[in-house]
Amino acid sequence: MADERFEDHLRHPRGQGDVPVGAHCGVAGGAACGDLVRIAIRVEGDRVVEATFAASGCGAASAAASAAIEVVAGASVLEAAKVGTHDVDNLLGGLSAGKIHAAELAADALARALGGAVASDAQLAPSPDRVLVAMSGGVDSAVAAHLCAEGSSEPPVAVTLELWRDAENDAEGSCCSASAVQRARSLAHGLGLPHLTLDLREAFRAGVVEPWIAGQAAGMTPNPCVRCNGAVRLDAMLELATRLGAAELATGHYARVGEDGLLRAAADPAKDQSYMLAALAPESVARMRFPLGAMTKPEVRALAAEAGLSVAQTPDSQDLCFLAGTASDAFLARHGGITERPGPIVDLRGKEVGRHAGAHGFTVGQRRGLEIGGVTEPLYVAATDTEANTVTVGTRDQLHRSEVALTDLKLYRPATSVDQARLRSHAPALRCKLNGEVLELEKSAWAPAPGQTAVLLSGDRVVGCATIA
Repeated sequence: MADERFEDHLRHPRGQGDVPVGAHCGVAGGAACGDLVRIAIRVEGDRVVEATFAASGCGAASAAASAAIEVVAGASVLEAAKVGTHDVDNLLGGLSAGKIHAAELAADALARALGGAVASDAQLAPSPDRVLVAMSGGVDSAVAAHLCAEGSSEPPVAVTLELWRDAENDAEGSCCSASAVQRARSLAHGLGLPHLTLDLREAFRAGVVEPWIAGQAAGMTPNPCVRCNGAVRLDAMLELATRLGAAELATGHYARVGEDGLLRAAADPAKDQSYMLAALAPESVARMRFPLGAMTKPEVRALAAEAGLSVAQTPDSQDLCFLAGTASDAFLARHGGITERPGPIVDLRGKEVGRHAGAHGFTVGQRRGLEIGGVTEPLYVAATDTEANTVTVGTRDQLHRSEVALTDLKLYRPATSVDQARLRSHAPALRCKLNGEVLELEKSAWAPAPGQTAVLLSGDRVVGCATIA
């Protein structure tokens, strides 16, 4: 039977042809494997109205693409979003180990085409019980999806973003690579959930990576995660939720939403991620759900193990997602043309006390890498000037500040409500007042870094954010 199904699709391929007008394409494979699959999908309302494919390489690639087209053509977008590698394999009667790669390519191409088509053209009727859940392929988002599915009359819809693709990265260590997308899709389908892929690589490069490179080149310490969550990633998923008729977007972030609609710190201070979400507009926060907000990480891992999730013990990612496995200096050289530029290290009186390889490689408060000899007490970076290519250093006491100037100020409540500020992720909140665009601190802060985000608080609620000037 397996050979009969395979031969039928090979001899009588379904939907082989050109790209329909208005369709969205997904491509998988290429030079590395020698096989290439292109699937094109056109969506109207809540259905796939046209689907075609083209394939080159081995015959299995053509048969797998044909099988994928047969099952999704005319289907609802949510049913089509449940089709993965195992489904294509089963439609062909079970492929050999040497041919299963063809089913993977067809599933990847289908997912990319369907995600683009749904994000652009779908419009599902609103459902009060439908939730869109962001899945990264890690344990936190998997547990969030599991919790959303429990007790719901309608299964949530999962979405994963592909934000970055770089051969120099560690694909297994990145939460936004093609490899992570495949892991997340497998997890979602294992939970019985429809899964969509959104390719936001262009928007991510323009809105996150390029500003980060520019900030580094200017001697700043930008926070790309705050920018990504506040301007690229979550709003794109909220737009998709609207198209899918879902009222809410759930994520695996450790945060909460207060009764007043403001973003609120998580119950576990060690895992709180409200800092990284601080640039989200209040109208976006109003549509967010954070199932892990009242949980600790050990509780999340225990729940994942109890639910039989394969990612229960997956380590947390540590790097910026686009840096996974790549040193920042190598990344800046490759993508920003920023290379070594030796210059002087000077003290606060302007006396040269050492040399550096490039002012862009240092941040305020840094000690490692200065390699200054003959000093009586440790010195830290007090300032950088990339135009003059100087790094200025001072003692620990000299880096304390009682006032912090701000720029790009966003307030969600009146300035008088600000009573604390967090100047680094997971740093203690500092008592303060906001006077115009200046934070007046009750106790001095050590080494506030230009370019970093200052999150403005009223108690444990986020009432604004700004960039340290």
